[in-house]
Amino acid sequence: MSDKMTTIDTTNMCSHLQRKLFDANGEYHKIWLALQDDPELTAVVRSRQLHIYRDGKKILVLAGKSAPKILREDPVCEILNK
Repeated sequence: MSDKMTTIDTTNMCSHLQRKLFDANGEYHKIWLALQDDPELTAVVRSRQLHIYRDGKKILVLAGKSAPKILREDPVCEILNK
């Protein structure tokens, strides 16, 4: 894994979300890979959810059991529709 993995505190992340992100067959795994490859993207765990930012602006919130919240149009959000 890249260095970003060490900066995200997964201890407070919902276990359902962890599976969706980190399992190779998880529905958010491609977003996790995009986070690793795109230096403009950052992510922070808040309230057991993953908040994803591009250049400091929040674009997406991923939760374990509820639907993702798209806050801004962004190429990473298009991954959800694939």
